[in-house]
Amino acid sequence: MTTPAADGFRMPAEWTPHERTWMAWPGPNPTFETPEEVADSRAAWASVARAIRRHEPVTVVCGPGQSAEARALLGEDVETVERELDDAWMRDIGPTFLTNGAGELAAVDWTFNGWGAQDWARWEHDSKIGAYVSDLAGAKTYASKLVNEGGAIHVDGEGTVLLTETVQLGPERNPHWTREQVEAEIHAHLGTEKAIWLPRGLTGDYPPYGYGTLGHVDIVAAFARPGVVVAHHQPDPAHPDHEVTQEVIGLLKSATDARGRRLEVVEIAAPTVLEADGHWADYSYINHYLCNDGVILCAFDDPRDEEAAAVFRRLFPDRTVTLVDARTIFSGGGGIHCITQQQPKV
Repeated sequence: MTTPAADGFRMPAEWTPHERTWMAWPGPNPTFETPEEVADSRAAWASVARAIRRHEPVTVVCGPGQSAEARALLGEDVETVERELDDAWMRDIGPTFLTNGAGELAAVDWTFNGWGAQDWARWEHDSKIGAYVSDLAGAKTYASKLVNEGGAIHVDGEGTVLLTETVQLGPERNPHWTREQVEAEIHAHLGTEKAIWLPRGLTGDYPPYGYGTLGHVDIVAAFARPGVVVAHHQPDPAHPDHEVTQEVIGLLKSATDARGRRLEVVEIAAPTVLEADGHWADYSYINHYLCNDGVILCAFDDPRDEEAAAVFRRLFPDRTVTLVDARTIFSGGGGIHCITQQQPKV
């Protein structure tokens, strides 16, 4: 049985051109339970979809019978398809798309178990979305036995991948896998050569704080271009993420990528708010999404929103930076990056 890397496929960096963006439509579930929460989440998801649609096509997977209502919020120029869903985090339930430089598209269908079989999660339907979306996109699907999600990886497109020890190596996901086995599986499916491991994610991403992922990397650090990483910085010593982010930033500054480059780390301060929804806030500007000619950036009605936007404008001078209020999305356990999944152009 072959692997994507053996067949010449790799995961392109997010800043390369996209064919489209895939999203999933929120429905009643343990993350958004009341009619008001569902309505608020749908409005928030639709705001992100409309912002992305200015730059590239968007397809939203909706639950059966929900397309008409979705289009009323999304607009007629956003495509919808219907499939049974449990939740609405396409980054994690969707496929990881790959290209081979020869005009062919493939995708990794990771094993999904509800972010480590957490007691609030359901995944009977979501575990099948990766293969479904891959098929709709016309991609060759490679199934992986590794329990993993799209928000748990970030690549530079030149052989380097960011991972988190509490995710891929956590007992909730892959209890019998060694670090070497995880790296081999990741590299074989992403076409990467070097893994940079972060020890953990942000405090609010773990029990007992809300609907966490147990440490996804895409809220902590992300490549902005080869050799350059944006990293979450919590400047307030009163927040436990102050020490967490100091450790992560120190590790990244000492790391080298697959090409042997010492990483340049661009620190982006967290919003000023320390608590949200009754627990430590994990609000982060790192959880942004790059689409064709655009950057869709989380906003929190915070004084640091514009400071973060200015940093992204400097990093991506040829892209339009759009701020979208992400507080409702974060109340469900993620951000803008978590609800999107890019399909690269081949």
